[in-house]
Amino acid sequence: MSHDINYRILKLLAAQPNLSQRALAGSLGISLGRTNYALSELIEKGIIKMKRLESAPQKISYAYLITPKGLEEKSKIAAHLLKQKQAEYEQIKGRIKEITEELEISSA
Repeated sequence: MSHDINYRILKLLAAQPNLSQRALAGSLGISLGRTNYALSELIEKGIIKMKRLESAPQKISYAYLITPKGLEEKSKIAAHLLKQKQAEYEQIKGRIKEITEELEISSA
């Protein structure tokens, strides 16, 4: 699963651990199946744990809790994504400069 999706899941669950898979999928803009797969993968890796809420008014409700390992992983993913986005930004900035120079030459 992509670092971006995992990071976004961890960020959402840190703020709202009681989100349903359907609500999480809607917030992420991905399918329910992909959300379920990503959550299963994060649970298997020990990054989050699932806790059943007995007092929930719905039939079955769960909370997804980020483990200490998950907090560490979230920080690592954030650092990786920041480095990646900064590199993308530099590439885009260079491309904008090239296009601007081309336009200046062609309009001269």
